[in-house]
Amino acid sequence: MSATDHRTAPPLVSTEWLAEHQGAPDIRVVDGSWYLPAMQRHAEREYLDGHIPGALFFDLDEISDTESPFPHMLPAPEKFSSRMKRLGIGDGHHIVAYDGMGVFSAARIWWMFKAMGHENVSVLDGGLVKWKAENRDIDTGLQSHGQRHYTAHKNNFIVRDLADMQRNLKNAREQVIDARSSGRFQGTEPEPRPELNSGHIPGSLSLPFDQLVNENGTLKDVLELRAAFDSCGADLARPIITTCGSGVTAAILYLALTTLGHNAVSLYDGSWSQWAATKDAEIATG
Repeated sequence: MSATDHRTAPPLVSTEWLAEHQGAPDIRVVDGSWYLPAMQRHAEREYLDGHIPGALFFDLDEISDTESPFPHMLPAPEKFSSRMKRLGIGDGHHIVAYDGMGVFSAARIWWMFKAMGHENVSVLDGGLVKWKAENRDIDTGLQSHGQRHYTAHKNNFIVRDLADMQRNLKNAREQVIDARSSGRFQGTEPEPRPELNSGHIPGSLSLPFDQLVNENGTLKDVLELRAAFDSCGADLARPIITTCGSGVTAAILYLALTTLGHNAVSLYDGSWSQWAATKDAEIATG
């Protein structure tokens, strides 16, 4: 946890809750929208055109390790701290992350804060989609706050790297659950990154992230979430690593597991973009 923030917020908050609390001095709302190139949407432009009042724009691609060959990998704690200070986010703030699809990239932002030791963070259930559907207020233009003190302390317990995954391939201590589509997992559909083969890490389970999200963009209820994990063959009594294409939708699985009270969970930050690009990496299909 951060040096001054020892509170743990609920993983999800409702639009009703945020509407009641958004003016509180200890709340910081962040728009963490991010889209795949195929979606043909521009996150920052959409933020400027309309966002939840007071929301700050969290640039997932820039607030990352921009020197890595892999997309939006976790930045160094020093860089994360610098960017949060610049945004006006402090150690004691309760962060509420949302995105323009409901529950999508906001889960990654939520996980990033947790990975940087900030436990007082929640995802807005239904995001901007639900907020707009309820005809709530929208602001335009760039929002900013004065700088605040922020110190990140990386929580390595919830992050897995390539070496961890290669060890786990041998000892199978942790289950691996993949959030990509069934076709990509099975190797029958191409990857969005054409230089990569599709398929999956041997021994991993398939649970496409969209099976956890309702049509209105909210996360499914606890019974439905539990049934989804049961159906993919996961044992919720054992540790789990979530993975996907580049670490974004893996965070949706992580969020769902946290909602279910599963604490022994981590996320493979490099995900398939790193695994499939690694020389001699084992790739399973079918």
